[in-house]
Amino acid sequence: MSKVLQPVLKMKVDELFLHWLSETPTQLLLKDCLRRIKNGERLPVADGSEGCGVAPLSAMLHLQNTHRLLDNFSISSMAPCSPPAHSPSSLPVGGYSSPRSGLTPRSRRSTAARGVSQKKEEPLTPTLSQNIPKFYFPKGCPKDNINIDGVISKIEEAFSLFPNERVTLEDMGKISKACECPLYWKAPLFYAAGGDRTGFVSVHKFIAMWRKVLQTCHDDAAKFMQLLARPGCTYLEREDFIPFLQDVVNTHPHLTFLREASEFHSRYITTVIQRIFYTVNRSWSGRITRAELRKSNFLQNVALLEEEDINQSTDYFSYEHFYVVYCKFWELDTDHDLYIDEQDLSKHSDHAISSRVIERIFSGAVTRGRKAQKEGKITYADFVWFLLSEEDKKTDTSIEYWFRCMDLDGDGVLSMYELEYFYEEQCQKMESMAIEPLPFEDCLCQMLDLVKPQCEGKITLQDLKKCKQAPLFYDTFLNLEKYLDHEQKDPFSVLRVGENEGQQELSDWEKYAAEEYAILVAEEAATEQWNDGYDAELNALDPPLANEKYAIEKRPFFDVPSHDTHDLEEYDYEDDFE
Repeated sequence: MSKVLQPVLKMKVDELFLHWLSETPTQLLLKDCLRRIKNGERLPVADGSEGCGVAPLSAMLHLQNTHRLLDNFSISSMAPCSPPAHSPSSLPVGGYSSPRSGLTPRSRRSTAARGVSQKKEEPLTPTLSQNIPKFYFPKGCPKDNINIDGVISKIEEAFSLFPNERVTLEDMGKISKACECPLYWKAPLFYAAGGDRTGFVSVHKFIAMWRKVLQTCHDDAAKFMQLLARPGCTYLEREDFIPFLQDVVNTHPHLTFLREASEFHSRYITTVIQRIFYTVNRSWSGRITRAELRKSNFLQNVALLEEEDINQSTDYFSYEHFYVVYCKFWELDTDHDLYIDEQDLSKHSDHAISSRVIERIFSGAVTRGRKAQKEGKITYADFVWFLLSEEDKKTDTSIEYWFRCMDLDGDGVLSMYELEYFYEEQCQKMESMAIEPLPFEDCLCQMLDLVKPQCEGKITLQDLKKCKQAPLFYDTFLNLEKYLDHEQKDPFSVLRVGENEGQQELSDWEKYAAEEYAILVAEEAATEQWNDGYDAELNALDPPLANEKYAIEKRPFFDVPSHDTHDLEEYDYEDDFE
């Protein structure tokens, strides 16, 4: 016991010594002793006699008075840490003690040590921190009413319906329902149980995997991540979604036409993955966490895939939206190498977008592909983010996208210099169109009144999200065509939109996608009608010639524009995710 308490006793003795050393009487005594030594005077020793010579009487009286003060102090202020009051006590002074105390420094320390050791041996009461219930559950809060054995028995019953209790990917839908999961969790369940290695899943391997998931993961977000993520990872990367989405393409009833055009599978999957990260990955890290998955509506959309038309999933899976995005990219990608440069992107929306902000996009402010940046190009995946941000500037991600582009020095605020830098090009464009531009000072006053920044003269990202007028702000500096449209709008239309905020309304992106898809459908129908009519005329003259010349130009309505010199099937997914 003494060995265990020794370090504690030493700390207590050091504490008492420092406390004694800092007291005023002790300091006066030490100063007096130092003065005596300096003047060559003799000092009294511990046994009451003096050293070489005799000290003056006044010094002795002063020393005795100091000892009385120390005795009083040790009894009054140090009582809780000292021995009982009836025993003689006095604090040691340097190399000697008071003549009245009769205790040496060693005996004084041993007495104090005994008092401390007696105090430390008392049993400790439990602290309040031991009673705080657990409140952090990274894999979801455990549920008391879950019956794991009951779920496992349902799974065993489902497996018993198949030969040798082995299930392939095509039959995993029944197992997914037995697990009480949405239908399109079937591919993640299959691959998590090792089905990719053998082509089937046995009942024993699947139950061992799913039991572990049920015991460790307590909500849908944690379970979905456990199934999709690589071993040991607590996040999802872009590549993790490819097997899951490939199964959606292969088995969803509303994607039958796309299933037949296998060369476009990679483009559709890339589009959906980029939309998932655009909406869910709010940290811009390229890694989706459980918390981000819980806060998003992605898992709800996955559950609805089995109940509704896939085009109703306008946030992620819509084929019509993919068709619009890819056709817009194909129009700009003139050489069809699946990369576009600054000159290609500037053609979007008839050169309406500022060339200065296009330079910022290619500088890497909002893109990830280092390889493409070196070559001065962006990938199709980067274009998906650009188009979503350009056509709907009300979402949080699009506000952050354009803020990053305009924040030239990366200090987190838009200064007046940065606003003027982008507005200069807008003025030049308006002058070339014979439109008198608004002076920058007047434009700046309007924008500050619009945004109402918290810090005068500096616009932050939070200011733009709060003001609810980010589209008007960004279009003023970045898109001349939309800026002029805002100028011609009824000023009271903004108020009317605000009154209808409670009603379900299409987003700007949904409106744009619907309009563009209708235009593409009309163009496709007109082209087919023209080709059919012209073919009829040629068939009357020379049928073999007509068939040979125009057979390549015809394509089904669902087909996406292709090019003979580039095989999309050979395209590597990694080019989109680098």
